[in-house]
Amino acid sequence: MAELKEISPDAPVGAKLMNWVDNRFPATQLFKEHMSEYYAPKNLNIWYVFGALSLLVLVIQIVTGIFLTMNYKPDAAQAFASVEYIMRDVPYGWLIRYMHSTGASAFFVVVYLHMFRGLIYGSYRKPRELVWIFGCAIFLCLMAEAFMGYLLPWGQMSYWGAQVIVNLFAAIPFIGPDLALLIRGDYVVGDATLNRFFAFHVIAVPLVLLGLVVAHIIALHEVGSNNPDGVDIKAKKDANGKPLDGIPFHPYYSVHDIFGVGVFLLVFSAIVFFAPEAGGYFLEYNNFIPADPLKTPAHIAPVWYFTPYYSMLRAITSEMMYVLVLCVLGAAALTVLKGKLAGFFKAAVLGSAVVLIALMLSIDAKFWGVVVMGGAVIILFFLPWLDNSEVKSIRYRPDWHKYLYAIFVINFVVLGYLGIKPPSPINERISQIGTLFYFGFFLLMPWWSRIGTFKPVPERVTFTAH
Repeated sequence: MAELKEISPDAPVGAKLMNWVDNRFPATQLFKEHMSEYYAPKNLNIWYVFGALSLLVLVIQIVTGIFLTMNYKPDAAQAFASVEYIMRDVPYGWLIRYMHSTGASAFFVVVYLHMFRGLIYGSYRKPRELVWIFGCAIFLCLMAEAFMGYLLPWGQMSYWGAQVIVNLFAAIPFIGPDLALLIRGDYVVGDATLNRFFAFHVIAVPLVLLGLVVAHIIALHEVGSNNPDGVDIKAKKDANGKPLDGIPFHPYYSVHDIFGVGVFLLVFSAIVFFAPEAGGYFLEYNNFIPADPLKTPAHIAPVWYFTPYYSMLRAITSEMMYVLVLCVLGAAALTVLKGKLAGFFKAAVLGSAVVLIALMLSIDAKFWGVVVMGGAVIILFFLPWLDNSEVKSIRYRPDWHKYLYAIFVINFVVLGYLGIKPPSPINERISQIGTLFYFGFFLLMPWWSRIGTFKPVPERVTFTAH
């Protein structure tokens, strides 16, 4: 048991209270470790504000979600009416609902930007692999949370979107039909589906999400923050053991983040009050129509933040499977011819390629579409081991790397746009090219990330006071 700290009887009441708390809970110690004595690089820029914004939006979603559950009824016969009741009769119910629906989109905006910052500055590289893995797990969890919450308004797009996505699981060989039945809780999307989605959306997934967020922050503070130069600030310390290129997170970056929060809340409030539907991208017009199992909408598409992956799903057709077979053959041939592998391993690679091609040609393309859609997220977990670049940050990589990253972003946005549009032959072709580029970017990264003339990385961070 730790020894109790004494304090002067003449100390202010606030100091006495804080001493009482510290003797029972390490509040001051935690504040010092994670705020006032946590040293962050002094050259962090605006890209580093999106982590704090992600935490802010998570709080907004939890608080507004609690108030929504007070009046929402997870019943197929009453769900839509209860949302209308919240919007029309509950005092400020419309504001809470719009904050929650806008917050869902805002969450993905800030998380996508947060992940992109990690991508360009190499924040996934050693020793921050676990920070990145926890972050990717948060993203995966967030997608599950958003999908389950999307069904709850029980509008036309909610119902039919859930119908389409759940039916995709039925394409999995052997276990697919039973898995789809387990997810739905019935043979069709109905009351049982709504109840289990509500339970997962409100209790199960948020608990996992909060645990991952805590793990993400603890792992980050254990190894320290990365910076735009990709330089380890712990390498150069003063006589007191403090990084020469670091500054305390509080008050410097806490004020920096508060400014970012202020700007974000201005934009967020403007959307909530003046354009909560965002032209049908945040709230689709079909979702203001009660779910009708007998009337399918002309075009079913998920919310914008899922559309890049939905576009990849639709890109996998029977015709596309032959292109993928050629890709597998090419990868196996290159590995055998160029790779420095023993004879046994070369035979294993060839054998695995043959088995995979046989499966690709014998199993329906719909299943491989599901695999590609899931693989587009799962491949992010392996990024720390795919990048073989000499340097972390994009600042010191060859200039053409910057153009490649720019093309990657444009490609992702185009895939997202095509996922919203109705299927057409030209859209299908572009989606297929975009899907190949997306996976090629990551799978060929061990090769292309080593190519080019790299710029010398400074020993200390580059920083100009402003």
